[in-house]
Amino acid sequence: MGNDLVRRATAEGVGTAFLVTIVVGSGIAAQRLSPGDVGLQLLENSIATGAGLVALILAFGPVSGAHFNPVVTLADRLLGGTTTRDSAVYMIVQVAGACVGAVVANLMFDLPAVTLSTHTRSSSGLWLGEVVATFGLLLVILGVVRSGRASAAAFAVGGYIAAAYWFTSSTSFANPAVTIGRSLTNTFAGIAPSSVPGFIVAQIAGALGAIALGHYLNPSLPAVDLIVPHDTEPS
Repeated sequence: MGNDLVRRATAEGVGTAFLVTIVVGSGIAAQRLSPGDVGLQLLENSIATGAGLVALILAFGPVSGAHFNPVVTLADRLLGGTTTRDSAVYMIVQVAGACVGAVVANLMFDLPAVTLSTHTRSSSGLWLGEVVATFGLLLVILGVVRSGRASAAAFAVGGYIAAAYWFTSSTSFANPAVTIGRSLTNTFAGIAPSSVPGFIVAQIAGALGAIALGHYLNPSLPAVDLIVPHDTEPS
């Protein structure tokens, strides 16, 4: 790999790790601050996640495009914005970063580094929720970025994810890497490993539907970097 790809991959790995640390850490904090009130816990978790995502996209977007999500990278590849090699590297570091982020969150709150979640999330309603959540996320990204408003992408994505915590039955994981990372914590944000494959299949289905619709709605637009356009050097 060239230096440019290493630099971008590092940004993706670190950014995804921070994202999962925010999701899991705020979930643990919410459980401790508001015991017995699941609604308030979800509110605290969603606000922290949405706000943190805005900050991370603004910080890492100019370096890597701030995907932090394999289905966003998949969209970028299918639309011609990146190469197969670069997208494969992105996906690997995203998953690795997500796992590191979950471990860090556990350790910050004096929990074992890894405790597999026992929170089963497996039903047709939850899978549909993930299809809807991921479909909407990709439509927001494609609509904002391909219309030339990339500077607003961080706020659009952060706002959408915070909202989707509430209007989807699954509380909007919408990210295969984050889903895998969240299986490593038996806390508020956790998901049982046995539930992970169903969520990932639903997320990919939602992403493919959004990519198809996005291309249909804007067939003449050239491929663009997702989420935030970034400069690249030959790698």
